[in-house]
Amino acid sequence: MFFSKMLIPTLREAPSVADIISAKLMIRAGMIRKLASGVYEFLPLGLKVLRKIENIIRQEMNAAGGQEVIFPLILPKDLWLETDRWNVYGKELFRLKDRKDAEFCLAPTAEEAVTDMVRKDIKSYKQLPIILYQFGTKFRDEIRPRFGVMRSREFLMKDAYSFHIDEADLDKCYKIMFDAYTNICLRCGFKFRTVEAVSGAIGGSFSHEFMVLADTGEEEIAWCSCGYGANSEKAECLKIEQSKEGALTAEVVFTPNVGAVADVAKFLNLSPEKFIKTMIYIVDKKPVAVLVRGDHEINEIKLQTLLGTNEVTLADEQTIVSVTNAPIGFAGPAGLKNTKIIADLSVIEVSNAVAGANKKDCHVKNINYKRDYNADIVADIRKIMHGDACPRCKKEELRFSRGIEIGHTFKLGTKYSKSMNATYLDTNGKENFIIMGCYGIGVTRILAAAIEQSHDDNGIIWPDNIAPFEVIIVPLNYTNGKTKEITEKIYKELFSKGLDVLIDDRDERAGIKFKDADLIGIPYRITIGEKNLAEGNVELKARRGGKDDVKILSPEETVNELLRIFKK
Repeated sequence: MFFSKMLIPTLREAPSVADIISAKLMIRAGMIRKLASGVYEFLPLGLKVLRKIENIIRQEMNAAGGQEVIFPLILPKDLWLETDRWNVYGKELFRLKDRKDAEFCLAPTAEEAVTDMVRKDIKSYKQLPIILYQFGTKFRDEIRPRFGVMRSREFLMKDAYSFHIDEADLDKCYKIMFDAYTNICLRCGFKFRTVEAVSGAIGGSFSHEFMVLADTGEEEIAWCSCGYGANSEKAECLKIEQSKEGALTAEVVFTPNVGAVADVAKFLNLSPEKFIKTMIYIVDKKPVAVLVRGDHEINEIKLQTLLGTNEVTLADEQTIVSVTNAPIGFAGPAGLKNTKIIADLSVIEVSNAVAGANKKDCHVKNINYKRDYNADIVADIRKIMHGDACPRCKKEELRFSRGIEIGHTFKLGTKYSKSMNATYLDTNGKENFIIMGCYGIGVTRILAAAIEQSHDDNGIIWPDNIAPFEVIIVPLNYTNGKTKEITEKIYKELFSKGLDVLIDDRDERAGIKFKDADLIGIPYRITIGEKNLAEGNVELKARRGGKDDVKILSPEETVNELLRIFKK
């Protein structure tokens, strides 16, 4: 393939609207162009990378026993009403009507479609287990599309679904798919971690995220050398023990115009660890008081999961006043009536605590659990924080990293089969709901994550397996007879062995060719110049290598070295 024949419109500078490094470099390298907010065109170079990623995923899915299918991009409303996700999914769901006013959505995921397919044709335990997967464009109406193709409104994804007779069979398949996703990450050259995660709108009882480690990652993950890992929404928090004090007499103290914990702590010359923070939430249209220690934050995802609801929201000022008889900043658990109270594990360990007195400009000191207040539920509802111990080994402090989610595996159970009546007959002829698993991985996300994890000031540094080309040959003067001869000889030998090779045949200065090769990120560059050719040699340089990491080899040695590297 010749550079001059390809559409590779490289740029010296990225548009100012590109907000992360992967978007900037993909635009500069001529891989994508923005068509509209959150909508991108893929040029030949970008598409080559997508197809290589897709092929790796397909190979691993087939090896895991998957069968490839294709579902429509336009899904009927009726299917989504069966699972109630038409109402739950919210404004991210693209909705449309046809000329007959029938309602549809643009697929953000395919649980309803695949369950409908299976319930029509799977009737017996003899037909299970089965794994179906597809590569398809997905649509989500992001309120603020950002991060290039990382959080766009249209993206390419592989989603797979497994169907089983029982949970034990699902567990076996989940392990196989977990290993397949691990292999995909390894083959794509990632440094990554698998972490426990919240299932979100997909649902189910258990899930893992596959997180590519990158300083620019949009999510924080907590992990331990013992093997535990979870994203910050899911990470478990242990109860923090505090030394017990003798119970003192509760007393109300005047705290004029001081409501925030940090301000009250300073005013009273006490540590925030001695405080109980009381927040009023609306859950299923009813107010709920939620308690955490003064130096902790409420994890709304944990709260939502604990209460089995789709949404929790902070109460407005009017509701807070009606529940506590006090303005914002002065709520406390002591004396609250007719309101459910949920306390974090660590709250009840605080002796002689300070909290709002449910009275303007007043707090109460020396309140204690059971004597002065009670909780309807005591559970882990706070956010993980630096210094917390690992909830598994309970020995080491958790470590924190930034990560980019590229894959998510779920144990769905009967969430969709029950609502859509997808059943099978067992060995006794009894009808049972099919047990399901779900496994998604973002093809466009993998592309962007690879760049976020591996780049330098000069451009992209592709892992070998997903680079658009594995080798670029840069003849400094392609019109020179000897240079052209050696260029084409090396090209033919490498190409015949299955390597993807690009010849930069442009009539450009050497510096421009080198800058474009580095920008595009092709793993190996062969430079053919008359000076080295005079001694029968060429120059081989790895993109990951340093400035001086250059080998001077004969054409034959260069070919053999590359065949050794790529195991051809």
